[in-house]
Amino acid sequence: MNAPKFQWGQMVSAAQDLFNDGSFPDAPQDSLLVAAGEKGEIVNVGTHVETKTHIYLVEFNEKIVVGCFEGEISPL
Repeated sequence: MNAPKFQWGQMVSAAQDLFNDGSFPDAPQDSLLVAAGEKGEIVNVGTHVETKTHIYLVEFNEKIVVGCFEGEISPL
């Protein structure tokens, strides 16, 4: 398995609009959570055990933490 592309504490931006996939119970399904270009900080890096895919928890605008795949964020 490759090393994570991004690291804890790294500043990133959303590479695309991020929508609720059902993991945010207080927001409607498919609602916009983070707009493309919004800045955030990686607060945790994990790995999906079955797919061996890196998942990055990113805190955007100090108000919402979203799990992102590498293709959904870009380094600043």
